[in-house]
Amino acid sequence: MKMLINVAETVVADALRGMAAAHPELAVDVENRVIVRRDAPVAGKVGLVSGGGSGHEPLHGGFVGPGMLSAACPGEVFTSPVPDQMVRAAAAVDSGAGVLFIVKNYTGDVLNFDMAAELAEDEGVQIAKVLVDDDVAVTDSLYTAGRRGTGATLFVEKIAGAAAEEGQPLERVEALARQVNENSRSFGVALSACSTPAKGSPTFDLPAGELELGVGIHGEPGRERRAMMTSREIADFSVNAVLEDLNPRNPVLVLVNGMGATPLLELYGFNAEVQRVLIERGVPVARTLVGNYVTSLDMAGASVTLCQVDEDLLRLWDAPVRTAGLRWGM
Repeated sequence: MKMLINVAETVVADALRGMAAAHPELAVDVENRVIVRRDAPVAGKVGLVSGGGSGHEPLHGGFVGPGMLSAACPGEVFTSPVPDQMVRAAAAVDSGAGVLFIVKNYTGDVLNFDMAAELAEDEGVQIAKVLVDDDVAVTDSLYTAGRRGTGATLFVEKIAGAAAEEGQPLERVEALARQVNENSRSFGVALSACSTPAKGSPTFDLPAGELELGVGIHGEPGRERRAMMTSREIADFSVNAVLEDLNPRNPVLVLVNGMGATPLLELYGFNAEVQRVLIERGVPVARTLVGNYVTSLDMAGASVTLCQVDEDLLRLWDAPVRTAGLRWGM
């Protein structure tokens, strides 16, 4: 596999150095692997900290900034960050209003954020935690007990981030984050496997004429493999899998997310089919976001995330945001 890297051992550090050069509004600690809003801590504002393995960019570091995360902790590729990173991030963003940890449901992330919460509280930082577990494809996987955390992480970080930006208290920001997660479901499809820098070759075998329905963002297996399907057929399967579990009564936010190697031409075409299914099922759409946001290195494929929203959640979604990976209204 050809990769635009120096050596596998420095790929995360090299990326962080490049991020620091491109985004002077961020304080990027390459050695300690922490990305922080340069204006943190903001007086009276709840801090939002998330993180996870690298390879899912722009998640999470690309979502640090006004209206979203206060800090992010990148681990090695597909590997959880360590508690020291999270404690350092919490201390950097704590203004005395408390810190919310947003954690995707992967075993390493959960264990390390739990440990970090105890350590941070020992240092006098008030911590709340929200677990994101939106993937409907499988109940348990190689990396999780329960459902995996995937595309809904973006919705949680954006809406909770907007509430924190308004100065809402920790209890309210936490409650909103939980509400978003409880009202979100996702389903992903892989057209090709991803390749990690350390391995230098595909992480699993997916024959050219097949796809994986319900794939995880680390390449974990999904529900089944089938012969290649059309965009229309994939949208039917994916959206119906989400709606069988979510059954929304309110309008929904739609995220049509690329896995890293799928061109926007294909993603927008896939979005047209997703919207068709939602219309056929009588589900009103409030807002739609299309692009590569929660990726899996160079995997070809896409995921669909729906989040049913009320007026308050929609207002917070529309609120201004200015990060490397998501920005509007500023």
